[in-house]
Amino acid sequence: MATLMCDPLFVRFRLALLSLLLPLGLYSADRAENAAIEKESLLTNRDAIILGLVEGITEFLPISSTGHLIIANRALGLDAEDPILQADGSPLWLEAPSAENPAGTPFTLKAAADTYIVVIQVGAIAAIVFVFWPSLAGILRGLTGRDAAGLRLLRNIALAFFPVVVIGLLFDDLIEKHLFSLQTVIYALVVGAGLMWSAERWRRKHHGDKQIDKSPSELTPREAIQIGFVQCLALWPGMSRSMVTMVGGYFCGLAPAKAAEFSFLVGLPVLGGAAVYKAWQTGPIILTAFGWTEMLVGAFVAAISAGVAVKFLVSYLQRFGLGAFAIYRVILAIVLTFTMLD
Repeated sequence: MATLMCDPLFVRFRLALLSLLLPLGLYSADRAENAAIEKESLLTNRDAIILGLVEGITEFLPISSTGHLIIANRALGLDAEDPILQADGSPLWLEAPSAENPAGTPFTLKAAADTYIVVIQVGAIAAIVFVFWPSLAGILRGLTGRDAAGLRLLRNIALAFFPVVVIGLLFDDLIEKHLFSLQTVIYALVVGAGLMWSAERWRRKHHGDKQIDKSPSELTPREAIQIGFVQCLALWPGMSRSMVTMVGGYFCGLAPAKAAEFSFLVGLPVLGGAAVYKAWQTGPIILTAFGWTEMLVGAFVAAISAGVAVKFLVSYLQRFGLGAFAIYRVILAIVLTFTMLD
């Protein structure tokens, strides 16, 4: 572990994350001092760049994008429950007043920021398409009967995707009511760290330093479904979808880098579906609140940073596995506990 902590690759990773989080703390103070000046602009280009970086870097690393976005939104002053007002002073409605709901449901700044993050995930999706285009091209060839491995990979992605969709839709209201809080995110970070540590010990015990050549297309249908059910743990905010999918891949015989690749590919329909749903549900309201420029800037930055993060992760996992990320999750949980809890 001491060798791992001193490795230049891991040192650069830690410095990159710290360089991301430190300016957020400094910026929060600057934001407060200049609140009157920036009041008319709900989301500046600087905000869009920061949120795009946080989303892109953390979405596919097994460290919980939710936990980091909580820090970012708090630092940028985007976690307020104040209603967003239009130019004429009237509120933007998520649900307009009606006979069933006379008070209506106004669209708050926090709801807008949360939705914005989901929508700019299209940038992170684009990065995955670019980095793993050979695998996706194999799927396309498989659909035309020219690549049996590509067709099996598509089958496995669909089987791993199915459980989280069904359970997510069935328990969506329950999850939003009981699990979307800072405390539950902190618990998930710690529990996830324990899960990662256990999975890493299991992998080293059963496989050691042996080369594992099994690819995602070689998973059996049963194994793909098992990974899908493990992925359902990511419905607990803070657990990390990429992390639980990688852990599921471990237990189904995938090497760390291949488990990460399958996690990224399964993430395409998961993240894409969420982005399309949110854009359809509240897209016009988000554009009214934030504007086209900020949406495009955030998505572009998310694409670039996600591509870099994914390339880093695959290289890192081939050498060290998941252990160091478990340590980082515990550190993040401690930071959130002492700096974000009121």
